[in-house]
Amino acid sequence: MKKIAIAMFIVVTCFTSSLACAEKITVAAAADLKFAMEEVAAYFRSSHPDDVVDVIFGSSGKAHTQIQQGAPYDLYFSADESFPQELIERGLSASPKVIPYALGRIVLWSNTLDASKMTLESLVNPEIIHVATANPAHAPYGRRGVEALKAAGVWERVEPKMVYGENITQASQFVQSGNAQVGIIALSIAMAPELSSKGGYFLIPDELHEPLKQGFIITKRAENNALAHKFADFMNSQEARSVMIRYGFVLPGETIN
Repeated sequence: MKKIAIAMFIVVTCFTSSLACAEKITVAAAADLKFAMEEVAAYFRSSHPDDVVDVIFGSSGKAHTQIQQGAPYDLYFSADESFPQELIERGLSASPKVIPYALGRIVLWSNTLDASKMTLESLVNPEIIHVATANPAHAPYGRRGVEALKAAGVWERVEPKMVYGENITQASQFVQSGNAQVGIIALSIAMAPELSSKGGYFLIPDELHEPLKQGFIITKRAENNALAHKFADFMNSQEARSVMIRYGFVLPGETIN
């Protein structure tokens, strides 16, 4: 009995010690990272099995507002580096400067039409009734899509067809559900297995819009959270970089092909 009691004491002590040492972070990530960040986080969790990493996806603009309102995010990955830069200026960041993590790219995507043979001028065709993208009021990809349409000289004819999702993932869902024939979405979403198996895409020329410079910060609330700093460092690991490249992101130090 004495040996059993000792063994039970050791088990309980180890268990409670593990709980005490376990850490948790909540990551706010731009919707274009939906598939890539899920894989990156899975890699990270595999080497930190006792810790908790929650990732919440949404529009960069909304997460930016939520952090100012006290949302408990430890890291903030934005599709537009201006949003985290503003948080730094407001004293809401533990990072002294925005940490660049990628350059995003936008595409036309459809699961019913051959988008690989389209251009932006194709969107004026009568067979295309609705074109989906993220709300340009708070989503960087939506803003860049509008910029590209204006630069291509088709905005006035395409604007009446536009339908807006809360973020770029929802915009792709509009196309998948048949509520829009074509979407202006992130390349990273179009390259995900869920979409790439259902339709092709046309890469919108980068010169038609401002660069989608993406960056992240560790928020002020996570200044002393060791796990948050480990996750930030992991973004520059070979595992994380290989995932990001596979989803079409151009990483710091890389060039656009």
